[in-house]
Amino acid sequence: MEQYYVPFTKEMKEQGYTILCPNMLPMHFRMIRAILETYGYHVEILETEGPEVVETGLRYVHNDTCYPAILVIGQLMQALQSGKYDPHKVAMIQFQTGGGCRASNYISLLRKALKKAGHEDVPVISFSLAGIEKHSGFRLTLPLLHSLLYAVLYGDLLMTLVNQCRAYEVEKGAAQALADRWTQTLAREMGCGGRISYRRVRENYRAILRDFAAIPLEKRDAVKVGVVGEIFVKYSPLGNNNLERFLTEEGAEVVVPGLVDFLLYCVYNNVLDHELLGRGSRLNYEIYKIAYRFLCKKKNDMGAIIREDGHFTAPTPFEHTVTLGKDYIHTGAKMGEGWLLTSEMLELAEQGVKNIVCTQPFGCLPNHICGKGMMKPIKERNPDVNIVAIDYDAGATRVNQENRLKLMLANARRSGQKSACSG
Repeated sequence: MEQYYVPFTKEMKEQGYTILCPNMLPMHFRMIRAILETYGYHVEILETEGPEVVETGLRYVHNDTCYPAILVIGQLMQALQSGKYDPHKVAMIQFQTGGGCRASNYISLLRKALKKAGHEDVPVISFSLAGIEKHSGFRLTLPLLHSLLYAVLYGDLLMTLVNQCRAYEVEKGAAQALADRWTQTLAREMGCGGRISYRRVRENYRAILRDFAAIPLEKRDAVKVGVVGEIFVKYSPLGNNNLERFLTEEGAEVVVPGLVDFLLYCVYNNVLDHELLGRGSRLNYEIYKIAYRFLCKKKNDMGAIIREDGHFTAPTPFEHTVTLGKDYIHTGAKMGEGWLLTSEMLELAEQGVKNIVCTQPFGCLPNHICGKGMMKPIKERNPDVNIVAIDYDAGATRVNQENRLKLMLANARRSGQKSACSG
């Protein structure tokens, strides 16, 4: 099979190529962009939305393809054809894990779309810890990865605090406005280059918590709704039709597990590969174990500071999340979001979040097995848990999705599954 592989070279980096990046988590990605620019990359985060993105994607990707692929490729191709960028000085970047689901084909689908549009000379960078491809002009060094980790942790903290305040804030929009200010501050700080001080990171955690604790909140009943699912439609406002905003406007408190959990899941799976299947060298196995302990410590440190502050609910330690699904699904089930999807639903239920939205692209086999397929056994053992699976697809109607969510919220209110917050 003929391959269309144009590498991103050192010369392209030196010439200031614009790297187009699809958005998934707006606050996280703004900080990630600031860090990458410190390392000499000119990155543009795409925030376009609307039906034109889907229409563009469907011109280049078959409609049976994974919905996130349609959106991401549509967003990138729309940007390339907008006239805003020089097609001879632009590159694209795609994040991929190298797993066994359709997401591993995003890059080849994007290159096929570029060839069809007459832009096969545009390089596509694979952002992958698995080292799927090599690009001399884009290298994931340890200092860069270390910096990116803090962008993820900061982003998770801000996302958590916004969601815990937004349903109860006296002044609508105050929590998001504060998060946006902190995102700008942290992006500038991390974009200054040099070594990141962990002491400074911990100081920032405490300062962020103090600022959010000062937001005036009022006592109000709100249904807690957890959101799990395929990583793109779980997080991306483009992918899930602004799910978090809709639930908040309906008076719910949204609870979304952080991105660092997905990173931990990926690292932990590499540990399991060696232990269960004997895959990989002993050296790589030991490196992954060290990385797993390191990431767990960073997440747990943040959680300890949240508990020390006393105003907000801290995330569940990942070491505990791993154990929650052991009676439901084997940790060897790791296609797509795999066993993590099941464990996150149980984690939310344990936290008292009894209403859960399982987001999935239509036809996503890993999600149908580990998400929708686990709903019945979870509800059999936890009868007070209500899980609603919502399919997202180019042919799915937003009205139908929102009506199902409204029904879930109405049932939750009738059964008294509410939380209360007092300012």
